Amino acid sequence: MKILSNKDNLQVLHEDNHIIVVNKRVGDIVQGDKTGDKPLSDIVKEYIKEKYNKPGEVFLGVVHRLDRPTSGIVVFARTSKALTRLNETFKNRETQKTYWAIVKNQPPKDVDTLIHFLTRNPKNNTSKAHSKEVKDSKKASLSYSIIQKLNNYFALEIDLHTGRHHQIRCQLAAIGCPIKGDLKYGFDRSNPDGGIHLHARKLIITHPTTKETLTFVAPTPNDVIWKSIN
Repeated sequence: MKILSNKDNLQVLHEDNHIIVVNKRVGDIVQGDKTGDKPLSDIVKEYIKEKYNKPGEVFLGVVHRLDRPTSGIVVFARTSKALTRLNETFKNRETQKTYWAIVKNQPPKDVDTLIHFLTRNPKNNTSKAHSKEVKDSKKASLSYSIIQKLNNYFALEIDLHTGRHHQIRCQLAAIGCPIKGDLKYGFDRSNPDGGIHLHARKLIITHPTTKETLTFVAPTPNDVIWKSIN
């Protein structure tokens, strides 16, 4: 997909009067948190303000999030109407999300659907996968396929059916396939940039006002392993 802007390292995949879609870098936080680090939402606001010479405060609604160590597609709303409609779309799972992941071990099957019940531990900000329903657990479902066997790793394509906390990271670790760099879920060493090899590759949504079906594809980070995927 054509990159419309790469100003100040902000990679804009699509923009119109109602939405703006960006390719998040590893380490960016989507929304402000206790770290006090500048969030991606503020960077996008500055981009809009400067590009369109907008006076005063710029409206930007956060529709969904990606974990800080991951990269890939993030959609923001530029109007309150778009925010309300997109919130409903994401809440009702009327989107199609596809991720790419680089994992350490070969999965048990080349193609499979994983169903677990996840419990969340807020103290260490992790989730745990259970094979059966347990107290306070939430059902998590995804499908994966091996798209390429690399020298020391396996590249997977993942279609997300539910949206749980750390779902992909947790479920892949549960089948013995931790994501490269993901110390929280069993990978043995961190990546130099502190990120993990999980990328929100593709997103299909309905435009909040035109009702057009939009498909976004985010280029992978400029990394030797990602670039080895054909």
